[in-house]
Order: sequence, then C-alpha cells, then structure tokens
Amino acid sequence: MHASYEESAATELTLRLADGEIQVYLDGPRYAPALLLIHGTAASARTWTPMVPLLAESHRVIRIDLLGCGRSAEPADASYTVPDQANRASAALSQLGVERAVVVGHSSGGVVAAAVAEHRPDLVSALALVNTGPRMAAYLGENAAIDPAQWPNLSDEQLRHIASSAFAPGYRIPQPFLDQVRAMNLRVFAATSQAVRDYLDEQALPERLRNLGKPLLAIFGAEDRRWNVASAAEYREVAGGTVELLPDLGHSPNLEDPARTAQVLLEFTRNQATTRR
Repeated sequence: MHASYEESAATELTLRLADGEIQVYLDGPRYAPALLLIHGTAASARTWTPMVPLLAESHRVIRIDLLGCGRSAEPADASYTVPDQANRASAALSQLGVERAVVVGHSSGGVVAAAVAEHRPDLVSALALVNTGPRMAAYLGENAAIDPAQWPNLSDEQLRHIASSAFAPGYRIPQPFLDQVRAMNLRVFAATSQAVRDYLDEQALPERLRNLGKPLLAIFGAEDRRWNVASAAEYREVAGGTVELLPDLGHSPNLEDPARTAQVLLEFTRNQATTRR
C-alpha cells in the first residue's frame, strides 16, 4: 500500500538547542495527548508523514528531524551518540511545553526513544518501538562501505537496491524516500550507525527498559529483512511489554501500510489512556 509521502499541513518550528537547531513539525489539536515520533537512520520526520492524518485526529503529533538529519542543522563538531540525540528530543519537548508524551521510534529511532525513556522517564507516559531490534546480535543487515565520492552519482535503481532491505520484498520504494536517502549526510550516517551499535552492544534495550515501569509496545513487520523478527519476543520480558507482528510488512510498516500501523499504535494509546483513568 502506498500513501502520500508529501508533507502534511504541519506547523513547522525551528528550535534552538545548545548544540544546533532542529526542525519540528506539529499536527493535531494543541491540547490533545502528545505523541513524539522519532525517525531512524538515513531518514527524517517525513517517514512518518503518511501516518500523521490518522494520528492527528486524536493526538498532538510532534515530529522532529534529529540533529544532522532532514532540515535540522548538521554541525561538524556535534556528538551523534544515542544519549545526546535523546537529550535533544527531550529538550524539544520541554521547549514545546509538553510535560508527558507517548514516545514512538522507528528502527534506530526506537533506540533514541528508549533512551528518552531511560534518561527522562518523567517525560514518557508510554513507549512504542517500530521494527527496532533489541540487541545487535539480532541484526541481519549488511554494513556495506559507501564511497562518499560515488554517492551523488548513484542511479535511482542503485539506491533502490541499497534501500530494499528496509521494506518487504516487492515493495516499490517511493521516489521521495530515495531523494531523502540521496540527500543524507554520509558523515552523520556513519556516526549515527556506529552510535546505535555502541548503545546496543553496551546493553540490550529490554534490559535497559525492564525496570522503568513504562508501558511498551513493540511493532514489527513480520517480513523485516534487517532484524531477526523472532527477537521481538524479547520485549515481552519488559514489565508491561507487548509485541504486535504485522504480516506481509517489512522493516518500515509506517510507510508500507500506515493505516494498519496507525491502528495498532492508536489502540495502544487508547489502552494507556483507559488504564490511567
């Protein structure tokens, strides 16, 4: 299923943080429950765009371009460690006056989301991870070297081949996604990829989250070709953790079937709202 990848009629803000400016996109009623959406590596807030109209009916949807990505700044001397990216996401919520949010992350963005919950549990009411591997041992992808000099000259079909493992077999990757991949900063990509590996090698996510007491939803496309899908079961070790497998979808269900992915996420947020009453 293809949904529109074009930007929604979001309110866009540029937030000044201590080490650079980040771009923020706001949709939905201002005083509705907050959803913070964090994108993965080699991506931007646009990877959530197809889901936004569905989520914004009942939530204040907050998307950010992590530092070094999308339309945010790319300072040469910035740190791209997971805790530093999580601190920036937390600072964005604070600047926006958001006291509590359901924090959602896709792929490596889920690692950043988990770090927000770990380091600023006061900001996080619940956590949802979309195709986020629990530990590096579950990673199936290849770490192919990319020649920066050749990158701008790659054809669309070459980029499709490189990005194909991010989707279920047979999925036709949208052109705007390819444009986004082509535009990525390779230095930031390398630093971010290494930072995620270091964070997961230091301690697996289920172990980090086990004692936080935060409701947890792990959504996994059952045809993921980057992470061992069976490893998603590890999230059930977390108190309050549930796992939802989506048949026929790959590593990016937020793009492959935004309606189905949004339905699962909204059911989770409704359950949390009911539980808190």
